[in-house]
Amino acid sequence: MKKKTLSLIMSATILAAIATGCGKPAATEVTSDTSVEETPATTDAAETPETTEAATVQNTEEQDENAVSSENEDTIMDRNGNMITLPEKTETIVSMSPSTTQILIDFGLGDSIKAVDTYSAMSFSDELPADILQFDMMEPDTESLIALAPDIVFTTGMSKAHGEDVFASVRNAGVCVADIKSSESFDDIKKDIEFIGYCTGKADEAAKINEEFQHGLDEIKASAEKIPEEEKKTILFELSTPTSDYPTIYTAGTGTYMDEAINLIGAENASGDQASWVSLSEEDAIAKNPDVIISTDTYTPDVVNTLVSLSGWENVDAVKNDQVYLLSLSDEINRPNQHVLSAMLEMARDTYPGYFDSITDPYAE
Repeated sequence: MKKKTLSLIMSATILAAIATGCGKPAATEVTSDTSVEETPATTDAAETPETTEAATVQNTEEQDENAVSSENEDTIMDRNGNMITLPEKTETIVSMSPSTTQILIDFGLGDSIKAVDTYSAMSFSDELPADILQFDMMEPDTESLIALAPDIVFTTGMSKAHGEDVFASVRNAGVCVADIKSSESFDDIKKDIEFIGYCTGKADEAAKINEEFQHGLDEIKASAEKIPEEEKKTILFELSTPTSDYPTIYTAGTGTYMDEAINLIGAENASGDQASWVSLSEEDAIAKNPDVIISTDTYTPDVVNTLVSLSGWENVDAVKNDQVYLLSLSDEINRPNQHVLSAMLEMARDTYPGYFDSITDPYAE
């Protein structure tokens, strides 16, 4: 993949949002107050339409994006704020993002997935039907997708990178299109899992995954609290490596789950003084003088040696002290689902050897 294409996709992860709905328009708006609090407690994925029906709205800022309409039990709000009407069954599923595909597979629904985006096909071919249809998430063949007659299509904000709703014709054809916007926090990720579980009749599985995910996060936090203050480090998280054509570093600032991951392992984000996804010049990156550089750039050959050989970087502490790493679980940290936990453990162990060795990765193969 060319760096320009990679940067476009990463940018779209945060900036794009598809205003898609499902099949039948909802007659009423969701008014139930079923907010999921941002606390260490796990998300209650077992919530039902009956319980939300009894809820009373007292604070609109606390409304849950997954609230179920009290007048139409199969009408809910998707993760991008659109009212959708769920089908009676979800035997034929289309997933247009790798993070959603992996969640569905973990639910045991691999055989129900009849079409995926090309990235999902590349990543999970061994866990999907051999003859599964593949679509470009940016420019899908909507006629073929509609002909498949799926019960539900899960889309992602990445698909609107070019500024248009590429699934509009699918929605207009009466197919349920549920959009999952780009997650900005671990709490968002848990809500995504809960939402997908509710849509597919896998609420119990979603609750179990969220409990397991939160337990792992709690273990990481507890281990990080044992790190002495004098050993704390700053991390520059690097998604793209500077080249002559693109002399910038793409990284994560505040308001991203990657920033949350860095903080949770007991480190400081070198780009934490900036918001959202950040494009840094080499000069600015060098000036941050990080203690550790964590790269997920799997497209640059021998990226670690490339980074340490860049002119002007020789005096950066991370380079001087051989603290530059390529995550072997780069895909996991870039997919907003429970498997980010595995990549966090790798990042934590690279940054603070010995402090996180007692933690078992629940997703290790």
